[in-house]
Amino acid sequence: MSTSYTEAQFGSLFDLPAGDDLTSWFTHLCGEEQPAFQAPVAMADPRKRSAEYGLLEGEASGVKRQRSPTTSSRENSAGSNDGDHEHTSAGSAAGAGRGGGRRLWVKERDHEWWDRMSSPACPEDEFRRAFRMSRATFEAVCEELGAAVAKEDTMLRAAIPVRQRVAVCIWRLATGEPLRLVSKRFGLGISTCHKLVLEVCAAIKAVLMPKAVQWPEAPDAAAGVSASFEAASGIPGVVGAMYTTHIPIIAPKANVAAYYNRRHTERNQKTSYSITVQGVVDAGGAFTDVCIGWPGSMSDADVLDRSALYAQRGAAGLLQGQWVVGGAGYPLMDWLLVPYTHHNMTWAQHVFNERVDGVRAVARDAFQRLKSRWGCLQKRTEVKLQDLPVVLGACCVLHNICERAGDAVDPDIAFQLFDDDMVADNPVRSTAAVAVRDNIAHNLLHRNSSAGGGPGFHFK
Repeated sequence: MSTSYTEAQFGSLFDLPAGDDLTSWFTHLCGEEQPAFQAPVAMADPRKRSAEYGLLEGEASGVKRQRSPTTSSRENSAGSNDGDHEHTSAGSAAGAGRGGGRRLWVKERDHEWWDRMSSPACPEDEFRRAFRMSRATFEAVCEELGAAVAKEDTMLRAAIPVRQRVAVCIWRLATGEPLRLVSKRFGLGISTCHKLVLEVCAAIKAVLMPKAVQWPEAPDAAAGVSASFEAASGIPGVVGAMYTTHIPIIAPKANVAAYYNRRHTERNQKTSYSITVQGVVDAGGAFTDVCIGWPGSMSDADVLDRSALYAQRGAAGLLQGQWVVGGAGYPLMDWLLVPYTHHNMTWAQHVFNERVDGVRAVARDAFQRLKSRWGCLQKRTEVKLQDLPVVLGACCVLHNICERAGDAVDPDIAFQLFDDDMVADNPVRSTAAVAVRDNIAHNLLHRNSSAGGGPGFHFK
């Protein structure tokens, strides 16, 4: 219920003498000339009132409130130096009360999990299960990548430490977790985590790949690999075992038919798309050559024809007197040894195929450990198609580092390969290689017979 007052009654409320001019009283109260007092007019929407006077809410006192940036703008502006607390630019503390200066607000995030994992008190077994490698191997990787991935602090925030940058990348590769879950685990923004994964993978490719993935060029290195393979299989001159696997991807927007994987679609009863990874490994299962990124519709032979292994080594004649052993999906060439694929084979050919399959199993098992160790290779990933070769290359490099450090794959995370072998359209490309293969098969049979074995002799 509203009550109206006369001017005299209103003045009595403030102990004003009767007859005093209320306008002069308000002028004295505000300290400056004001227009004659008028009762405010009620408005249905208070926001219209603010707009009428050109003020935002809270500006009536003469101080404009700074708008806090959105989460996405914070993460995009933060880049690689995303912080975990509020920062204030120079001069803002002094001017905050009078509207001067600018303040940057950063969302508080929980990074308790990473603090625990990075602590020296974290059990070795727990660390190994989380990152698929020992703490010593992890620290060695961080040391190698330090100069390439480190960032400097800025006036607004402290840079993310190198160990945390590398950990974000390795955790993402190891688990294949969505970026939103990686963000919660490490207390960083989603876009920051995505950027860190790509940056660290690029550093691994640039810094570590030339050291970790090397073809046995030196005669001593080649002789050592060959001796290891021959001791196990009896086949002389083998410098590598080759295998090609497929990595599932989301259907690309362009040239989708090229990435359609017919074999995986038929097996899974679900439309599948993939890219290929061709790799050659030594007797210990470490990669010595990789070819990544060709569409999943291509055969093993087509991928080989487009690889640097074929163009720069095989076709260039650098593999004379040496063998790379592959499956039935590859053609027989002067440097590429593959099994017999025709029917009604002889005993010698059966024995040869068993030995070749044993050598090729070294590469197949290496790819199985690769996919078991790095869970991001087991399912379709959020990484864009153009960025996948760098990410897959980083997985191959880290695989070599772990293999040579003796970091075994936990049997609980073992992954079963499902790549189907197909006979090459042109299984023989060299008639000279046919005679050499027959001679190797003949020698294997006689060596096996003299050792008291038979056609059922298995690879050691």
